[in-house]
Amino acid sequence: DIESAPHGPEVLERYPQVAVLKKKSRPEREVPKYLGRVLSRFPILRRHPHPMTIHFPIVFMFSTTLFNILYLLTGIRSFEVTALHCLGAGILLTPVAMATGYLTWWLNYLARPIPAVAIKKKTSVILFGTEIIAFLWRVTVPDILQTFSPAGLIYALLIFSLLPLVSVIGWFGAQLTFPPERD
Repeated sequence: DIESAPHGPEVLERYPQVAVLKKKSRPEREVPKYLGRVLSRFPILRRHPHPMTIHFPIVFMFSTTLFNILYLLTGIRSFEVTALHCLGAGILLTPVAMATGYLTWWLNYLARPIPAVAIKKKTSVILFGTEIIAFLWRVTVPDILQTFSPAGLIYALLIFSLLPLVSVIGWFGAQLTFPPERD
């Protein structure tokens, strides 16, 4: 940076040295050799696999809820079928997001206990369980939302719970990525 300055280092010699900056070292996590080779070949995987993969379950769970709402408002069956497809895609991709989350936590945070991560882990398990229950219920009882019944209401509440669940996970993930400024 000094080469870009309009002066040389001699200007800095006029000021007293008050400290020396040293790079803070942190204990490195022992990475298995096969994983080390993959991370060396694809360094983006060290930092970005989780932020990249988490967007899929979020969008699919939002879509599941919104397409079911559209079905309830319009009665157009294809909206409800699309919601089922989104739910199925979410079931496939939620474990991927969870696995990359564990990997990122292990690599970048040395698997330290972090309150936001603890909340994300618990909520992710609840989300995945809710997805599976809703999917199996819908596949077993295809007309669950077609008639107004207690079972249909419980199923709808289960589907509507997907939004707050992914929102909580996203909120606490954002706290890690973009920590709030303290007043």
